[in-house]
Amino acid sequence: MRGFDSYLTFQKLEVFCTVVELGSVTRAADRLCIAQPVVTAHVRSMEARLGYALVRRSGRNIALTEAGERIYRWATEVITRTREVERELAGLESGEMGNAVVATSMSVGSYALPPLLLDFHRLHPDGLVTVEISNPQGAVDATRMGTCDFAVILLAVGQDLDGLTTLPLWEDDLVLVCSPSSPWASLPLADLDVHQMPFVSTPRNMPRRELEESLLRRQGFEQRRVVIELGHPEAMKHAVRQEVGVSFMFASAVRAEIARGELQVLARPDLSMKVPIYLVHREDKRFSAFQTQLVQFILSRAVPVSVP
Repeated sequence: MRGFDSYLTFQKLEVFCTVVELGSVTRAADRLCIAQPVVTAHVRSMEARLGYALVRRSGRNIALTEAGERIYRWATEVITRTREVERELAGLESGEMGNAVVATSMSVGSYALPPLLLDFHRLHPDGLVTVEISNPQGAVDATRMGTCDFAVILLAVGQDLDGLTTLPLWEDDLVLVCSPSSPWASLPLADLDVHQMPFVSTPRNMPRRELEESLLRRQGFEQRRVVIELGHPEAMKHAVRQEVGVSFMFASAVRAEIARGELQVLARPDLSMKVPIYLVHREDKRFSAFQTQLVQFILSRAVPVSVP
């Protein structure tokens, strides 16, 4: 083994860890927005410098060798701690009293989380809280890699939580909504036929979509007619108001529209469910004093969300 030195750059470690996490050079290249040969060259350079093979082929994917497992654990720790220190130093340079980066998903980050963070800001105006919105899987990845301090998300079915701590916050109601002027609004609830109604939904393979499908399967509805797939709750609400179809939405996302009479809940108990929201962080995460205050504040202020 030739040793750890300047040839093992931070960029090489990031590329290597991304290949491992995605199990593919191609997917890593897409994620990092660099050419596939560049990704391969970085991994091969690390192997040449260390004197050990780090990855091997496993079908169409990449798997780690024993040496690769050890290097991956070390590299992950280096990347995580480096990013944390960078954020702390950036805060000192700008005169902040502390900073925290929170990863979250679209609905949670757009509706449920901001009021909590605004209340926290009023108590700690000299600190900086940054919210990064992606999707639950992206938020979990960011938490693992240290690009955020913790995540506030719903968890996908079968979510890999190895090495993570999950703290329950609140339950958001997933409710079925329609336009008050739509034909479904005037039907008796017992007469609503899921097989006949057009649905506005999220794209496939998103946790929200999986929740909807699991709810319907539990009620014996194996098939439904999705007429449009939209990736943002505001776009979904617009489509519902235009009577394109009905849609499952989080209560926190539609409270205002329901109060104004722009949307109506189709309040069939079998077509609603409570979705738990969690605060997720690495088991070995070392929070700063400011971050600890933020976590404790969110835990203390988290309350159930329900439809008016």
